[in-house]
Amino acid sequence: MQIDGVDIDDTYSEGFDMVAARVLITAKNRDWALKAATEATGFGTSVIECGVEAGVEQLVDSTITPDGRPGVQVIFTAMSEDGFKDELRKRIGQCIMTSPTSSCFNALEEGNEVSLGGDLRYFGDGYQIPKRVESGFSKASRRVWRIPVMEGEFTIDQDFRIDQNSIGGGNFFILGEDEDSVLKAAEKAVDSIKGVKGSITPFPGGIVRSGSKPTSQYSFLRASTNTKRCPTLKSIVETKVPEGVNSVLEIVINGLTKEHIESAIREGVISACAVDGVLEISAGNYGGDLGRHFFHLYEILEE
Repeated sequence: MQIDGVDIDDTYSEGFDMVAARVLITAKNRDWALKAATEATGFGTSVIECGVEAGVEQLVDSTITPDGRPGVQVIFTAMSEDGFKDELRKRIGQCIMTSPTSSCFNALEEGNEVSLGGDLRYFGDGYQIPKRVESGFSKASRRVWRIPVMEGEFTIDQDFRIDQNSIGGGNFFILGEDEDSVLKAAEKAVDSIKGVKGSITPFPGGIVRSGSKPTSQYSFLRASTNTKRCPTLKSIVETKVPEGVNSVLEIVINGLTKEHIESAIREGVISACAVDGVLEISAGNYGGDLGRHFFHLYEILEE
């Protein structure tokens, strides 16, 4: 299979089960909502070392937000619910509540309820006020807390939901002649994926330069550099770097459903293949040992 003359490897990536929270941040203007979202999703690239994987999902129009202000929707994912609530509470409390004019709302309609606003209300030191407002996402009213802060008030939903059926680890590799062409292709891929709701690319700028394998020769590490994909090692290790390829970048995608990830892979790969210097698209799999969800490139791209 080829797309725009670029070879598509007959392989697949492996996705694994995750849990997810979808959080809507609103503010006085889009710029401040994005600032809060950027802080809240920071250090959220990989659960190998980070507490969560996180990223901006989409911008939300003021006509459908609970408070009628511009919003930014972010997705947080983790391997299990254990410790997830605490991680969310810290990120909302330290990165969203502290950001000028911000408010914070749950943006999932299904999943287990956790009382994040119910916990953070105590920051109001007894002066917090409960209120019911109509949601922009449904007709049902929602319970929020108005927490006094020096600037004014921080409004937050009492309850947030955690989805149990999310998936992480969908990916594809972009292999090319040089660093410039591969980076340009990766940037275009990420831009295309931004249009796919329900998905995030959690790494810096949505791009991974240091793709890993789930093993290491060192007993104290559970992951190490993907030696088979490192161009500088292709003469001394078993390699999957074809002749003429001198740079490889990876796009990792987490999604609320398998379909979200498949759509993101499709959009990203098609955009990447349009860039001169890209020679091949492949994906990272580890023989089925990493996750139970398989994303076969041929099946996704055959349209």
